[in-house]
Amino acid sequence: MDRLRKVLYLWRMAQMVLPEVCINTPPLIYRCETGWRWCPAALPDFDLWYVLDGVGTVELNGVTQAVAAQTCFIFSPGSQIVAHHDPQHRLRVFAVHFDWKNHRRFRLPADGIRVRDAVFFSALARRCAASYRQGTAVAHRQSAALVAQMLLHLWAEAEQLVTSVMDSRISAAVELIREEPGRRCTVAGMAQKAGLSRSQFTRQFTTATGLSPEQFFIQARIERATQLLHETSMTISQIADALGYRDVFYFSRQFRQITGKPASACRR
Repeated sequence: MDRLRKVLYLWRMAQMVLPEVCINTPPLIYRCETGWRWCPAALPDFDLWYVLDGVGTVELNGVTQAVAAQTCFIFSPGSQIVAHHDPQHRLRVFAVHFDWKNHRRFRLPADGIRVRDAVFFSALARRCAASYRQGTAVAHRQSAALVAQMLLHLWAEAEQLVTSVMDSRISAAVELIREEPGRRCTVAGMAQKAGLSRSQFTRQFTTATGLSPEQFFIQARIERATQLLHETSMTISQIADALGYRDVFYFSRQFRQITGKPASACRR
């Protein structure tokens, strides 16, 4: 089953194309004026419009919805838009107009999208605007590539089955394990750092990752061990020790249980 899943994944990757975009206006980040009301003529091109801060409403082709930080629209050519905001909580937005040659290959929601990874997406927006201001051909190409990356990110989020953001405390624990699987830490210690009881932490971690913290630890260690076996000259004993195993034989047994083959086979 794993082999079939891998084949299907590789086939899908081979079929995938990147968004082909050409920026038509300088990407901008701006705070809307107190009396701001947006009602452009029917759009001649695509417009990526992302709310960084503030509160307002957007009426798109006759349908009105509330907007706030993390709301993103991909307005398509011909869109009829009317937008307002609360003068006490003015909108701050990133906006860029662009042509998108192969847009029919991508399926994105027509209405507002709530971006889950706002930190990363906002960083892309700021870098896109900053790069374009440099004025060079390379900088403009980079900005176009960043717009394409933002579109891909929206597409990836739209495809995810998980509909809620992973709790930042759980996310921090996940990243710690992935980055340093050999680190000696306990579930109780991570739970305490997250400000949760052990049972709360375990339940939330398992819901977010599909694995218990102990299983996730093992998976991360074996994945890192496989990489080290392929890419370094470290001995199996050195790898086991670096990844927190006090007994190389226990490491070897666990490696075989997870991967179905001995560690020495990866070394060969």
